[in-house]
Order: sequence, then structure tokens, then C-alpha cells
Amino acid sequence: MKYDDFLKKKTEIDYDCGFDYPLEKIHSRLTNGNWGYQAAIVKWAVRKGRAALFEDCGLGKTTQQVEWLRVICETANVSGLIVCPLSVAEQTINEAKLIDVDIKYVHDNSECNGNGIYITNYERLDHFTDHTFGAVVLDESSILKGENSKTKARVFKMFNNVPFRLSCTATPSPNDIAEMSNQVEYLGIMSSSEMLSKFFVNDSAKGSGWRLKGHAKTDFYRWMATWCVFIRKPSDIGFSDDGFELPPLNIQAVYTDSVYIPDGELFPSDRVKGLSGRIDERKKSIVSKVETIAPMINESNEQWMVWTGLNDEASEARKAINDSVNVKGDDSIDHKINSMRSFLDGKTKVMISKPKIFGYGMNCQNSHKMAFIGLGDSFEMYYQAIRREYRFGQKHPVDVYLVLTNAEQSILANVMRKEAENAEMIDAVVREMADFTKDEIQTGTVKYEDKMEIKIETGNKWKAMLGDSCETIKTLEENSVDLSIFSPPFFSLYTYSPSMRDMGNSLNDEEFWTHFKFLIPELHRVIKTGRICAVHCMQVPALLGKDGYIGIKDFRGDIIENFSACGFVYHGEFVIPKNPQAQSIRTHAKGLTFTQFEKDTSWSRPALLDYMLIFRKPGESVEPIRKGDFEGSEVTRDDWIDIASGILSHVRETYTLNTIKYDGDERHVCPLQLDVIDIITRLYTNPGETVYSPFGGIGSEGYQAILNDRFAILGELKPEYFAQMIDNLKRAEHELSVKKNELFA
Repeated sequence: MKYDDFLKKKTEIDYDCGFDYPLEKIHSRLTNGNWGYQAAIVKWAVRKGRAALFEDCGLGKTTQQVEWLRVICETANVSGLIVCPLSVAEQTINEAKLIDVDIKYVHDNSECNGNGIYITNYERLDHFTDHTFGAVVLDESSILKGENSKTKARVFKMFNNVPFRLSCTATPSPNDIAEMSNQVEYLGIMSSSEMLSKFFVNDSAKGSGWRLKGHAKTDFYRWMATWCVFIRKPSDIGFSDDGFELPPLNIQAVYTDSVYIPDGELFPSDRVKGLSGRIDERKKSIVSKVETIAPMINESNEQWMVWTGLNDEASEARKAINDSVNVKGDDSIDHKINSMRSFLDGKTKVMISKPKIFGYGMNCQNSHKMAFIGLGDSFEMYYQAIRREYRFGQKHPVDVYLVLTNAEQSILANVMRKEAENAEMIDAVVREMADFTKDEIQTGTVKYEDKMEIKIETGNKWKAMLGDSCETIKTLEENSVDLSIFSPPFFSLYTYSPSMRDMGNSLNDEEFWTHFKFLIPELHRVIKTGRICAVHCMQVPALLGKDGYIGIKDFRGDIIENFSACGFVYHGEFVIPKNPQAQSIRTHAKGLTFTQFEKDTSWSRPALLDYMLIFRKPGESVEPIRKGDFEGSEVTRDDWIDIASGILSHVRETYTLNTIKYDGDERHVCPLQLDVIDIITRLYTNPGETVYSPFGGIGSEGYQAILNDRFAILGELKPEYFAQMIDNLKRAEHELSVKKNELFA
């Protein structure tokens, strides 16, 4: 494979496991008028096979998921299942009829006969463990938010091997890393740990937790566009917004006469303290809140939805509000479904319930008035509850009344703050993904621009090349390098840049080695006969989520194998000891902690040591490298006795060039210790000879080589590192000049 072809293949993010389907065969209801975006999304999702529809309320996710399931099931000849919140099933069945799709509501496995399309509720999932479905839709998949929820665990276990999967929700939170990782894990895109290692860095030590890597922002949103559609309106993906104007939303806080006095205090307060304080105030103010809102509802001729958070709130409201139905969590599923049907048909004037019961998935545009008796801190429940009525297709202004006490103003302020932050975040994500998503839907691929900057700078004792070392090394003459010393990326353990030219930016170990193998033969070409290539490495930890086990991967052995295969002779190695306590603190490795040592030493292991692997290009060196006990020798016999032990015990672990920080990016530069470079350079080269590093970083190898009066050639891909490298090379050149002047003074 040519290098350009490899890079092209590496940039292609291909998660397609579906098939192409003609747009004209998608039901006309999804293509007529201003609904063309729905057909385009369905066609895209069928091609993906596994995808997520993150669309705002009223954009037709239900119709799209039903048509997606019909196409998949008919074409692949499999059975399909929709899993949805309580009472949404009947509404989905009715909407499916509008596009000529029959869906059967089922309670358990026994009712699933043949390759039909079935629907059930999350509450019934335990009754379907023995049935094999070929396609599954999770409706209102924000249920996966819970990092440790039983529902999430059940979904993962049941549908892990289902070939076709769809996820649908109006309220995904791209800022909720746990939810995003759960979404991609359900879809089978990649594991949670793979997503985290590729795009995020853990700042838990600073109290910040996981955050998006500074350089990975564009790459992350480009990746998201390959498996999800994230839109608030059709124009987000290039379609017209005609007919998608929302009516006015009127939100009004209505305060009761109840005055909050915290327990143990004498005077009223305008702020409840803690969760217990919130619940206490909510309980004490039930009667006053109901007395405030009930007359308004009773005097109205409109239908209302009344949202509560406590059972006592709902019971009190039911007694005070005429023609109302109260649906509780412990009511039977049939009662819940029948109650919602009665409300949707206009037979019940007022529906009283909790957002977690009826706040998700339902289309209640038959009503445009609602009231919250009290308010919780969950913005999502607040948003979803309002969106039952306030959604595309609603013809009337929607009036929302928030019945609160004076002390609950702080709760309202908190929810309003979350609402503003969420709106800003969603707008930013849609904006970042818009062009990528249009490309994916319209052309089937996402554009990738690798804006690689190429530059060469030189000094009297150095040459620095900014660019891809797999290409810049080709500018070096054959047999022109006396020593190559470097520290390569350690598999894909750390990703230093968004560029696919970065070896560390590899999806897996196999892709890393495919990339590295374009460089190794070139190293063999440019190094002089009989001379040395010194490769710094360490063994790489295996991670349970990424590799399937906890242990150690033999990176050292892989290097020896691959360099030997390219013609190098494995000549030996030096071991560089590491401080186990420092490594334990830095990496939080289970096998190094005192806790594990005292609990069960079967998991305890030594610290991961560093190695300097020595490879020799076969043949005799034209220019001998003379060392020994003579004037001017840089390595004496005593030095050699110490070095030849193979353990570089005098290396100072923190004696490195300073790292850099920029644009909030991660700073894992991993500079090689200057003591190691000094020893290898003095041992394997003569003064004035050429030392080359294809992974120059901030210039460590070149810096020490110059101080040892060698000529340094370095390659580096990342402009920020390259700029720091230039400064360090110039500094080394100046220090060498000062040193020589002092010797001749």
C-alpha cells in the first residue's frame, strides 16, 4: 500500500453496516412538502445500519424510526423491536398506520410471531430475553444517561449482538460524556474507554474530570456526524424551515402566600438549603400551591397538563381540580395507557402526573396549557414536560404556569440557568456539526482536511523539518545519519494531534503498526552501515474496556520484531529504572497501589520500566567510533563498566526539557531524559557526526546532541512543538558556543 492510500484509508471513518436504499422507495409521507429532510435522514440511517437521531420535539422522529425499521426488516428479512417509554407505544402504532406500517404491541416473547415489527415498554424488557431481533429502536434513548442504571445494563446485554440499531431522543447532552459514551456503546460504534482515550483527557486530579482534548474538538464533531444526526430544525442539515415555526411560549411563575421558615430558625428565607430543605418546603406548601392554581384551571375551558413531583401533590390536585385524572407510578400499565388515551381524545380535561411517567415521547398538542405544582432541579424533566405541548405542529401559544413559594425562586433560577446553558451548548454543537452532517447525508462521506504545515529551519548545528516524518525523511540521503535516537508514540496510548499523519492518532494497535512500518525502512535506508538506531520505549498497559483485560502489552517485543523484519539487527538494550511510587501517583495503576498491595498482591506488579532498544544496521562502520582511556575521550573504561551493566541507574527521571501549554490542550509531551540522550550520543557517535530523530517533539534529542557537539536533524509534525523545538535548538547552540569560548579563553 502506498503511503497516500494508507492516509486516505485512515481518514475514512466507516461505521456503515447497513445498505443503500433508493430515496424514491421511502414512503411519500416523508418526502412530501417540507418533510424531505425526513426521507434523507432515513436513507442515511439505513445506510449506516446503526445510528442516532438527536432531533428536537416535533421533527418526526417517530415516523422516521418506523420507516427505518420497515426498510431494515423487509430488506434484511428480520424482526424488529421498538422499545419506548410508557404509553408512547399506542401513539407510535397510530403514527405507523399513516405510513402503512403495522406494529404489534407485545408484552413478552410469546407474542412475537414471525418477522414482524413489535413494540414494548422499557418496563417489560425482562420478558424479551429469549427472543432474537434483527433490528432494535430505542425511543427516548436519553434513558441511557444513567451511568450505572439497570435499564442501561439490560439494554447493553440484550442488544449487544443485534445487527441493526437506532437510538432516538430530543434531549441528548453532548456535554454529558457518560451519556455520549453510552450511546456509542449501545450502537456498537466503539467502547466507552475507546471514546475517552481518543477524544478526552482526564483532569480529575484538578477536579475537572474528563474534558475534550484541545486539539480534538473538530475531530470529535466530525466523528459524531458519522453516526448521529443532531438538529433543532430542518435548515441545520440544508432543508427549508417553512412550516417549522414554533408559536409563542409563555412561562409565568405564580407565587403562593406560603412563607418558608427553615427548621430551627425564626425568620423567613428566600432560599431553601439542600435536598432535604427542598423536599421539606415542597411538602409544607402543597395545599397553598393547589389552592393557587386549581381555581384558574377549573375556570378554564381548555385541556391542561398538571405536573407534580410528589404523590401528595398529585392527590391534593386531583381532589381540587374538576374533571381530572391522576396517574401514579404504581398504577397498572393498562390504566396509564387508557388514561393518556382519554386525555389525547379530549375526554379528560386535566391530566395530572409526574414528568418521569408521561414527560417523555408523548405528542400532546391537543392541549396548550400546563402547570407545574412545584419544581425540581432537573432541567431535562422540565424541558421534556413542556415539549409534550410545545413542539413543531402546535397551533396555539403554549402557557406554562410554575406554582412556587418565595423560597423556591432559587430552584427556578437554577433551572433557567441550565436551560440557557443547554440552549447555548446545543446551538454550538449543531453549528460545529452542520457541515459535517450535510456531507454525510448528502454525499455519504465527511470531508477531512489535514492542514499540514511544512517548514524547514536551520542553524549551524541543526536542521529542523516541520511535516510528516514518513515523508520528510525521504529528503535525507542514503547512509547519511550516524545515529538515530527517538521515542515513538506508544501505540495509541496518547493522541497528540488531530492529524491522521500522527501515528498516535490510530484507532488500534494494528493501525499504529501499519503506520510505523512506513517509517522503519526509511530509517534503515538513511542510517549508515554498521551504525545504531536507538528506540526508547516502555511496556504499555492493557485496559479492560479497550483491550478486554487488565495487564501489560509487549510493546518492547513488537518493536524488536518489526525493526528486525525491516533488516535491523537487535543489538541489545538498556534498562532505565522508574520510581514506582511516582508512577503510581501519576497513573493510578491498580497494580502499584498500597491499597491493592494490602488487599490482594495477586494484582500487584512492578513499575513499568523504560527501555532503550539498540538496533544496528548490518555491516562494518566506515568510520570507527573510538572511546577509551585517552585524552579527549568522551566515554572512559570506567564509564563503560557502568554503562555495560545495561542498567542506566544514574538517569535523573525528571531531567528533561520543559514542556509547553497552549490553547487548553493536553501537555503529554513525554520528553526523553537528557541523561539518556547524552549517554547514547556520546557512546555511539563521534563529535561532529549527525544525529537524527523523526519524532523531535520539543527538541530533546537535538538539544543534547548539539551540547555534545554533534549535528542534529529533527522532524516534527505538530507546529506548537516545532516552535518550542526551534527555541531549544537555538538555546543549545548558544550554550555550546559559550562553552567553547570558555575553553579557548
